[in-house]
Amino acid sequence: MKIAYISTYPPRECGLATFNQNLVNALSLNPTYDANKSFVVAMNESDDVNEHHYPKEVKFIIRQQNQQDYIEAADFINNSDVDTCIIEHEFGIFGGNSGVFLLSLINRLKKPFITILHTVLKEPNFMQQTIIKEIASKSAKLVVMSKKAVMFLTSIYQIPKTSIKLIEHGVPDLEPIVNNQIAQSELFKGKKVLFTFGLISRNKGLETVIQALPAIVAEHPDVLYMILGNTHPGVVKHNGEEYRDSLKALAKDLGVEKNIAFVNKFVSEDELHQYLTACHLYITPYLNEAQITSGTLSYAIGAGAAVISTPYWHAQELLADNRGKLFDFKDHHKLAAIVNDLLSDNDKYYKLKQNAYEYGLNLRWPAIGSIYLNVLNEALTAEVKERPIPPIIDVEGMPALNLNHIALLTDDTGIIQHARFGIPNLKEGYCIDDNARALIMALMAVEQDKNKRALSFMPIYLSFIQYMQTEDGNFRNFLSFNRQYLDEVGSEDSFGRTIWALGYLVSSAPNNSYREFGRELFSHSVKHFKELKYLRGKANTIIGLSYYLNAHPGDEMIIQEINMLAGSLVASYNENKDGDWHWFEDILTYDNAILPLALLHHYDVTGNQESYQIAMESIEFLNSFSFENGYLNPVGNAGWMKKHGKNPIYDQQAIETMAMVLLYAKTFEITKDDQYLHLMHMSYKWFLGENSLHIPLYDYETHGCADGLQFNSVNRNQGAESTLAYFISHLAILKAAEVEYETLSSPLMETDKIN
Repeated sequence: MKIAYISTYPPRECGLATFNQNLVNALSLNPTYDANKSFVVAMNESDDVNEHHYPKEVKFIIRQQNQQDYIEAADFINNSDVDTCIIEHEFGIFGGNSGVFLLSLINRLKKPFITILHTVLKEPNFMQQTIIKEIASKSAKLVVMSKKAVMFLTSIYQIPKTSIKLIEHGVPDLEPIVNNQIAQSELFKGKKVLFTFGLISRNKGLETVIQALPAIVAEHPDVLYMILGNTHPGVVKHNGEEYRDSLKALAKDLGVEKNIAFVNKFVSEDELHQYLTACHLYITPYLNEAQITSGTLSYAIGAGAAVISTPYWHAQELLADNRGKLFDFKDHHKLAAIVNDLLSDNDKYYKLKQNAYEYGLNLRWPAIGSIYLNVLNEALTAEVKERPIPPIIDVEGMPALNLNHIALLTDDTGIIQHARFGIPNLKEGYCIDDNARALIMALMAVEQDKNKRALSFMPIYLSFIQYMQTEDGNFRNFLSFNRQYLDEVGSEDSFGRTIWALGYLVSSAPNNSYREFGRELFSHSVKHFKELKYLRGKANTIIGLSYYLNAHPGDEMIIQEINMLAGSLVASYNENKDGDWHWFEDILTYDNAILPLALLHHYDVTGNQESYQIAMESIEFLNSFSFENGYLNPVGNAGWMKKHGKNPIYDQQAIETMAMVLLYAKTFEITKDDQYLHLMHMSYKWFLGENSLHIPLYDYETHGCADGLQFNSVNRNQGAESTLAYFISHLAILKAAEVEYETLSSPLMETDKIN
């Protein structure tokens, strides 16, 4: 078996690195393992790949905060001879918000892999929980090291127990040392040594042991408390050696400064084993229960040490059945009593050590390594069941339509613009942009399945639009929460979107009253069509006019208006088209797909071939850079995409994706070409996590949609614009799925398609 390991690795001073090296060494003892073709992908904390002098088994280095490295690492592994991979997961070693960059790697990885979770949080935030769920969905197995971790994964993360394997933390295969140099050193001679090791930080609770020392020294004056380890690099960076100095000051205040010793270094395993076998008692005085795995505790048990610990999660399991003693958090009185009792009673003391030693035999790396190999073999030999080819649009895999968040944002005035996380932000008030989109969404939902809730929203959004129309037929955009106008005339974008909504209402209203109301507002605004200057305002208006013409195909005045506006888009395209730049401007900014979508709508109601040809050319141009990695990467707002430049990718907005969904829906409707159905579905799945971060923007708890995809996270606010963009896309997909079903049932002849 040939394996790629993705983790930190020595000489980086990190517990995960040591664990990974031990796992590599343990697996290499098995005769079925190919050490020559196995390798390590090392996680580097900085951009300096030469920071650590990695050994030869490290074949690739990922710079923690460089997302492209994760993609290239996946390609490197895919192109190698390895059969499978092991990923060591700890939130702090991967880049992006909560280590989200790792998802770029695993979603590109074509080799089966298992993931070892060194931390399982009891109260994960949205990103942390989402990342673990995504890792679980892609891993052949999740490996954890405690029963508590299994319980958390099943109950909090809803991960099936069958996807989880419990393998305890491995320990070195080392026997007691006959001639222990540490035990014979001057520091240890004639001393009863209490010992703690590991990176030093405040959460380790070392002051609890120091506070216990006066009571211990009173009975055992020969006691020495030794603290082995460097201060945690993060602590040094922000606070220097403040914590270590405070411990020294505390010992002096308590009169036990001569009974404490610091050894400030990161030691090898062999040297650590000498310390563990030389000490009398090993103590882990951590301050809270939330530690699911402790490598230091496992090492101590493996070395047959007598262990005393606070009852954090891993300690409760590992020290059960008299393999160690527990005392409450910060309880130095209880700690002192336990230490004095064990140092005074040899029978109790040696029984504790014997129990630890015997249990530790099961944790030695050769035995643990064999278990890992079995898990990897299962991953490789797992039978892949044949499944029927699914339809392009998998409706059963989509979230159910749930308008709870829309209802939360909607009051008796209209739909609130913004939200803080999932809570409406009343301070920001309302805008006609969002209420126009909300009307479109409600119409689509009623059209789809006679949705009564959406129908109940409709008069609210219609009333808002009517309230925002000016006397001359134009529209204001912004309204405060106390219903005060905040502008005299809105933007051309908001005008165009409102015309879109009104045109759609005229075409698809659920009753005559709404249709007549919409037509009245629409007709009052026609005089402003000729005043439009900007392409997106014109494009949105064209779409609204096309819907209006579906209901009134003989309205010559509106036909003239739509031809005039479409001609402006065509002229702009012809002016800016240049070589391989097939676009309407010399830059792609926002809501880009609306431009070719508008021309398709123009073609649909007029048959204008030039509009069709330009739409199809510009669609192919969009396609050329929007799906480079197999998922949608819409043009980002961080700089936009200049002529002959590159797509900046971030920040990605939901309305951009909605426009892509609607564009491909219309293209499929006209051409009946399945490729556009595929592209539509791929675009929609951007909301559900098939994006550059592999994180869903749709929130399955609130049923809102995050406001955007940033370079290392999602914007967790869930305002009206993004949430409506999701639901409009969702409803468009459902409608297309019906068309797909009808097409599959009665396939069109090739001559029926527009080529």
